[in-house]
Amino acid sequence: MNILRKVHCSILMISAILLISTNSFCQINQNKIQGESVMEVKSIQEQLIFTTVRIEAILKNAETSTGTGFIFSYQIGEGAYHFLVTNKHVIKGSITGKLEFNIKSQEKVELGNKFSITINDFEQFWIGHDNPDIDIAITPFVPIVNDIKERYNKDLFYKSIPSNYVPTKEVLETIDVIEDIIFIGYPNGLYDQKNLLPIVRKGITATPATIDFNGTSTFLIDASVFPGSSGSPVFLYNAGVFTHKGSERPFAGTRLIFLGILASVYIRQDVNTLEVTTIPAKDIPFVKTSQMIDLGTVFKSSCIVELIESFLKKRGVL
Repeated sequence: MNILRKVHCSILMISAILLISTNSFCQINQNKIQGESVMEVKSIQEQLIFTTVRIEAILKNAETSTGTGFIFSYQIGEGAYHFLVTNKHVIKGSITGKLEFNIKSQEKVELGNKFSITINDFEQFWIGHDNPDIDIAITPFVPIVNDIKERYNKDLFYKSIPSNYVPTKEVLETIDVIEDIIFIGYPNGLYDQKNLLPIVRKGITATPATIDFNGTSTFLIDASVFPGSSGSPVFLYNAGVFTHKGSERPFAGTRLIFLGILASVYIRQDVNTLEVTTIPAKDIPFVKTSQMIDLGTVFKSSCIVELIESFLKKRGVL
């Protein structure tokens, strides 16, 4: 018998960390590692791998939930408001959270030279979407940057996803039913620990990104989605020669559209019956095995904009 179910794709790990409660806004641990190289980030691809942040959320039961966050800039005129974005379930029930960033040196990144940031009352640090069914949370990012600058005179190296990468109505009309996608994150908690770099994976849209799947603000992707990928940004990505929907004329270059945030993965659970040797048998023994079927749920990027605009309106910015 096969049972199909959808689960969140954050990781839970047993943690033996001793938690120390403080009243400070955030406790910052300076874990400086001498970088071996300095990287000048220029291309779109290079910039993308510095938009994400690995999140470790320490839960009340001393377990650690590991997921992905990313930096998003909501543009207003010539300025922008920066936010860290993830899923609600990544930080749900957390009492402490840990973030890590590379250090900037003369507009370049010092690979391996990083800061570790520990934030207390981590769940309260975030603002969730008002709709309980929309698994998105945000927190202002600039206070984190400013706090590190003031305390240690260090500049974080990061890139943000600008809000003009969110597809407009006109851009949505160019998106076809099947498109190539990429997503960036920390599957199974894996990443380049020495250089603090994420993992990039690719796939295709499994349902149209322009249509609400089952009446929700989501669509599905066909890709290898594993725990730890929760919160990964998902992009439509074409490089080289590609075509737009409704146009047979090929285009040359790079097309990058921010489609949304990865939230969950579908898992098939097989229930295998075993031979029963005792008579009579009141219960049928069975073994359950779970298998990922490479389908992930993505909340649309418009939901992120919706949450940010609600946040800014409540504070009189919009």
